[in-house]
Amino acid sequence: MTHRRIVIGDVHGHYEALLVLLDAIAPNASDAIYFLGDLIDRGPHSAQVVDLVRKYHYRCLLGNHEQMLLEVLGGKMATSEIFQDWLYCGGYQTLLSYNYKVPQNHIEWMKTLPLYLDLGDVWLVHAGVHPHFPIEDQSVDQFCWIRDEFHCMTEPYFPNKLIITGHTITFTFPGIEPGNLALGAGWLGIDTGVYHPYSGWLTALDIDEQLVYQVQTKTRELRKIPLPEIVTRVEPEMVHAKRMKAQI
Repeated sequence: MTHRRIVIGDVHGHYEALLVLLDAIAPNASDAIYFLGDLIDRGPHSAQVVDLVRKYHYRCLLGNHEQMLLEVLGGKMATSEIFQDWLYCGGYQTLLSYNYKVPQNHIEWMKTLPLYLDLGDVWLVHAGVHPHFPIEDQSVDQFCWIRDEFHCMTEPYFPNKLIITGHTITFTFPGIEPGNLALGAGWLGIDTGVYHPYSGWLTALDIDEQLVYQVQTKTRELRKIPLPEIVTRVEPEMVHAKRMKAQI
């Protein structure tokens, strides 16, 4: 039985699209499924997405949206500003999906999510890394939130590992069409903006077969495309160019 490693980008509460995507992938018991974080917020069914990932014991990273939820509901006193920021960034939809009561076991599960996973030849993280700091000196601020410093790297951070990320919607880079993946110096971005009206694609990558699975959340269109046919190279100067303003 073939062992596959499947990495899924930011789901943002789009449970029904995720079901269609998983049905197309048809994972078996020997396959490993990894989520890059941001299971929640913006979309209508965050609670169901978290339930599914927990039920099947899929590996999942901490995303900036899970981190925002933990800042508000994780046991520490959150300021009104932090709470309003989370609501503005999609937290309101998450609360609706939970009927305004996020269960404690979901909160405790989110607290256990790792900031990155090292799979040997690939390194999974939600947002990226700071190119000038060693891993041990970096924190949630870099792993869950970084953008331009990471995307502007001219040399790979790891000499022998590809960094796979979500967080930054790929079409926000100049010249990249909605649904296409973004390839930089030692990194590959697979967040194709499932919640965004300009895109609506949810993406999964089969690392070993170099295949991309996608579902369009509005039309349920499915496609399965070899990675080289759907990836666009991002040069550092493209990052410095004016990008379309994306929501976090």
